[in-house]
Amino acid sequence: MLTIYSDDHHLHHGTAELIDGTLKPCFEMPRRADMVLERVRKVGLGDIAAPREFGLDPVLRVHDAGYVAFLETAWSRWSADGRSHDALPLVWPVRGLRTDRKPQDIDGLLGYYSFDAGVPITAGTWQAIRSSANVALTALDELLRSQRSSFALCRPPGHHAAADYMGGYCYFNNAAIAAQALRDQGAARVAILDVDYHHGNGTQSIFYQRADVMFLSLHGDPLVEYPYFLGHADEPGAGEGLGYNHNYPLPHGTDWARYQQALQDACQRIADYAPDAIVVSLGVDTFEHDPISRFKLKNDDYLRMGELIGRLGKPTLFVMEGGYAVEDIGINAVNVLSGFESVAG
Repeated sequence: MLTIYSDDHHLHHGTAELIDGTLKPCFEMPRRADMVLERVRKVGLGDIAAPREFGLDPVLRVHDAGYVAFLETAWSRWSADGRSHDALPLVWPVRGLRTDRKPQDIDGLLGYYSFDAGVPITAGTWQAIRSSANVALTALDELLRSQRSSFALCRPPGHHAAADYMGGYCYFNNAAIAAQALRDQGAARVAILDVDYHHGNGTQSIFYQRADVMFLSLHGDPLVEYPYFLGHADEPGAGEGLGYNHNYPLPHGTDWARYQQALQDACQRIADYAPDAIVVSLGVDTFEHDPISRFKLKNDDYLRMGELIGRLGKPTLFVMEGGYAVEDIGINAVNVLSGFESVAG
């Protein structure tokens, strides 16, 4: 399986995030991607290539132009006030506050375009997120050319980013950008399967009213787990998208036996939908030792996960999302890919 990877991800290295009421070193760190790449090489998964430049047009097919412009200029506006530390939001437009008047000040804009304080912007963030999108688009391009499957080793991740807001370590929604590019290049239907521990709220919101992209997410129950305000089972889609959004909220302590049941149901729904291709938001923070998650999957369970996805027999793009048990992230991510290849050929 071909892996697309860029060293540009090192340019984004936040100092701290607000979690558990305190500023702590970011769990989303460059070493995450480094460990996955190391494992790809160690097992001989396949060739590794650099991304090509696709420009912003594919990004703007998914993301609001004002939001993209904000991300491009955020660091320069932040640092213009003499600040050299990470840019983090200060205030959010919650219920009762106005959202029809966009602030002009960078501190207001950071809140306007985010939903949490887990998205530090640094001097290198813009280049890193541009490259991460290009990684996904290049992996997709290779999939369409000749590959049965491909792996976009994206960092920063993307599935919490919606059309016009960032959050949860995510700025550009790489999986959504790739899915839209598939549609734009002729795919009649695309399925996005999100196996990250946290609900892909951004991806859901982007495609919620569409029937041409089915979204399925297995994740911690939002009643007790981030992102809290989306990801319930009673969110089936709306308008033309009614019936094309499927959430599988699962309780703390979920092991493979319970997880497998939900995944099998999701795979059957994908098979019935008969998409031309599948995009997998590959988060491995479902691991039993992940520091910010509460599922109980073991290393070998990721092989079985890959096998189930591989049996769908569809061209499949894997897009890296979460996973924060750094020593095991490479093992678990590559196990999914290896399991897929063992049955997909």
